[in-house]
Amino acid sequence: MLYLVPSPIGNLQDITLRALEVLKTVDLILAEDTRTSSRLLNHFQIQKPLTPYHQHNEHKVLQHLVDQLVAGKSMAVLTDAGTPGISDPAFLLVRECIRNQVKVESLPGATAFVPALVNSGLPIHRFCFEGFLPLKKGRQTLFKKLAAEERTMVFYESPMRLVKTLEELAVWLGADRQASVSRELTKVFEENKRGSLAELATYFSSKPVKGEIVVVVEGAPA
Repeated sequence: MLYLVPSPIGNLQDITLRALEVLKTVDLILAEDTRTSSRLLNHFQIQKPLTPYHQHNEHKVLQHLVDQLVAGKSMAVLTDAGTPGISDPAFLLVRECIRNQVKVESLPGATAFVPALVNSGLPIHRFCFEGFLPLKKGRQTLFKKLAAEERTMVFYESPMRLVKTLEELAVWLGADRQASVSRELTKVFEENKRGSLAELATYFSSKPVKGEIVVVVEGAPA
């Protein structure tokens, strides 16, 4: 059995009782960062073997993990924050498990884009999740396509690239397009800032930006 276990995006109390039970019972926990996962496990007094599983080694360790699962071991995938597979490692392992008839169970739980989307004040009956934008190759091509996207759009972004991304979105989608920026969700310094893309770019260029960031952008007029 392979379990995909969402971890809190900030507040440790957001983990579910079921997630804790799974982490206590599996044979092995696959951790995106063993240091981050250790803090979570220690907080809830869970002692289980940890092994690194991240974007830099997932191809290398894939077959070894599948072999162990086929042999009867149970494992949990635990990323630094949020649901495994959402802009985090898990897809390759899930696909191979399905091919090898290993049961996969995904637990419900924390993911950053849902609270950011809900509190944005923008229409959420239809939306598209784009994750992290390409850094170079394909970036402008994607912006051209998104300019005509009528659904509300959701992006993840890093603090160092936030202002640049807001400025580029303002150029391609229109400076008056409404948006919302959420950072440090569920943490002490949580911030949800709403306004036009131009206003948000100006606001965040005038202050230091830290933390995990979700950008929600209004879709194009129908």
